[in-house]
Amino acid sequence: MNIYTKTGDKGETSLFDSKRVSKDDIRVESYGTIDELGSWIGLTKNYVEDDDIYHILQNIQNKLFTVASNLATEDQTKIKHHIMDEDIADLEKTVDFYMGKLNNPKGFIVTGSSKRSAYLHVARTVCRRGERRIISLSKVADINPLVIKYVNRLSDTLYAIARFLEEDQVEVKY
Repeated sequence: MNIYTKTGDKGETSLFDSKRVSKDDIRVESYGTIDELGSWIGLTKNYVEDDDIYHILQNIQNKLFTVASNLATEDQTKIKHHIMDEDIADLEKTVDFYMGKLNNPKGFIVTGSSKRSAYLHVARTVCRRGERRIISLSKVADINPLVIKYVNRLSDTLYAIARFLEEDQVEVKY
């Protein structure tokens, strides 16, 4: 099986609903950033020794395919899988659990006191960029509000887990 189709050689790609768009279209940028996020989470999993966190990250990666498919489909009637309120509630429970383990700290820390936390903080910043791209897309296209809410809550989740995984909580000194 060839993975190259040559259909993108002139700077266009196909969305999930077969519509052709430029490769620099905000829709492509949106789901491409979510794809990048999934890759950073995948890298992070290689350094996570906690089975619960590993499975949380694995579940998030799977859910990111739902997010990306929603973003990569212009015709909303052709979307097969959707973000649900329960998906957001699961993220909120995770945030509450890990921030609670840290006694709900306040203030900023210098990130990256371990590889696993550093990679997860990179994932968090990619998530925020993805959110910004999705907001830009939502100004020109209909985007399910639950997709936006999920990605917003996901960055909080990645922060909470990354902060929990820090070996040292080094406070920022201004």
